[in-house]
Amino acid sequence: MSRPGKRNLITDVDGISVGNAEDQSARSGSTIILPDEPVVTSVDVRGGAPGTRDVDALEPGCVVETVQAVALSGGSVFGFDAASGAASWLSQQGRGVAFGGATIPVVPSAILFDFPIGGDRDWGLLPPYRDLGIQACESAGKDFSLGNVGAGYGATAGSLKGGLGSVSMVTDDGIQVGAIMAVNPFGSVVMPGTDAFWAWPWAVGDEYGGKQPQPDVPTADDANPFQVMIDKGVGNTTIGVVATNVALDKSQAKRVAIMAQDGIARAIRPVHTPVDGDTIFVMSTAQREPAEPQVATVGQLGMMAADCVARAIARGVFAADSLGAFPSYGEQHNGH
Repeated sequence: MSRPGKRNLITDVDGISVGNAEDQSARSGSTIILPDEPVVTSVDVRGGAPGTRDVDALEPGCVVETVQAVALSGGSVFGFDAASGAASWLSQQGRGVAFGGATIPVVPSAILFDFPIGGDRDWGLLPPYRDLGIQACESAGKDFSLGNVGAGYGATAGSLKGGLGSVSMVTDDGIQVGAIMAVNPFGSVVMPGTDAFWAWPWAVGDEYGGKQPQPDVPTADDANPFQVMIDKGVGNTTIGVVATNVALDKSQAKRVAIMAQDGIARAIRPVHTPVDGDTIFVMSTAQREPAEPQVATVGQLGMMAADCVARAIARGVFAADSLGAFPSYGEQHNGH
């Protein structure tokens, strides 16, 4: 049997902390996933418009085996500075690879396009994201808020306000899996004509409202949503991190990341579009050895990861507040 961890956050995975920081005037923010020790990490990128940095090094066969943190950020290309800020902070802490007389942290990152939410982007030569990355590291801990927080501060989800979501799942024999997602998709997280999330079958209790579709409500919309791309011009993505306490090598972490992408497909329609940059990192804190045969354990982790990703996406939108021209799920469907 499995159940959410104590916090129902990715930090229920032993060895993981999370920090968030926001710039309210810019309506944007950054999130740092900060392990206690360097961790094996891999990644899977599915969207047609990804924004990533240092992800090639995470592929099996590359020399980098572990990372010191992962950065998720709003701000489009400017958001990569959050990873630079995190790297500077980590280096000052002596956390990184000792090479050539320097301490060099490895901080892969992914960014999302949150400019449609508005805000003051007139930052000249000094975008705020480097400072946000440092602030997020300094504030990292086990407890954090959801919704308009960190990389989810300016996120949008179709016509709704997006946000930062996180969940966890723990088995009776001690396997821990958690996900954190910055939800900013082109597609919708809500079934058309209903107040039910596409991810409703995977909800645990009422973690995102408990709404279910009525049997006679159509579950698909024949309209072509991609016309919006032509009419308005859009740029979106859903980015996140899955963590587990089970020891994995990079090839195994890569397989879990591939399977975790199914969670995005369960929670958003359409997904992996030409204008999305859907990216999922998988981190292994290696607090416990995988049961034999390992292939079965990897499969179990991938299944749990996909479920957690779907839940985290819905939870991020459910927790978000209205901002700018984008109403929250609560305002749109519950009138508050």
